[in-house]
Amino acid sequence: MTLHPDASAGYLVNHLARLFAAGLQARIQPLGLSTGVFPVMLQLWSQDGLTQTQLVGRIGVEQATMANTLARMERDGLVIRRPDESDGRRRRVWLTDHARQLEAGATAAARAQNDLALAALSEQERATLQALLRKSILTFPRT
Repeated sequence: MTLHPDASAGYLVNHLARLFAAGLQARIQPLGLSTGVFPVMLQLWSQDGLTQTQLVGRIGVEQATMANTLARMERDGLVIRRPDESDGRRRRVWLTDHARQLEAGATAAARAQNDLALAALSEQERATLQALLRKSILTFPRT
């Protein structure tokens, strides 16, 4: 039996994610951001000074991927990494003033992309979709 793409939740969610990412990339590129750094920016706008390990856990990427992303962000003047005051073996990631100034424009771009992606849905359907996605995400084991 063949699995049809329209009958596969995984295919549909992945397809929507790719469309969303492409639209978000077009919106945030003029700000000097990419979809690769955007999740890190969101976490740090919410709580600055996280460790790399904390960012890995919150975003769900590999340590090596996060290390490369943070190196690019540091090179691009978005973050500064400093030793933790209580444990010098750990380094905390802090946004630069430049990165803080990008928050309003970048989050507005993300809201606009969300609105576009969900334009065909009523407010109730949007809330239901988001609740179902969160519920589904929670079924996956945390590593």
